[in-house]
Amino acid sequence: MPNIYDSAYDLEKAIRESEEFKSLKTAYDAVMNDPSAKQMFDNFRDTQMALQEKQMQGQEITEEEVEKARQVVELVQQHQDISKLMEEEQRLNLVINDVSRIITKPLEELYGTSEDKNE
Repeated sequence: MPNIYDSAYDLEKAIRESEEFKSLKTAYDAVMNDPSAKQMFDNFRDTQMALQEKQMQGQEITEEEVEKARQVVELVQQHQDISKLMEEEQRLNLVINDVSRIITKPLEELYGTSEDKNE
């Protein structure tokens, strides 16, 4: 029987070698090597993290904060390199979500839905 941890490390290696990850890395490097794009991206991430932190703490997000976040998103979406980075991140996330569904299939089959149990 294969060692689960060995399989997990093989999966990590496969992700690192995938076209999706390589494209993401290329897009990330392009943003990080452009000072204005990096600053814009960092501002976007800081805004995102601040709102997530407030949500996790159960704090109300104000209309002003929502508007500021919307403006930041619009700004970064207009930057070609940042927009490309976000697209590549979404592509890799689709792969990771698919892999996650495959990995959790045994649990899904074990517990199933209540409808499955009644049939």
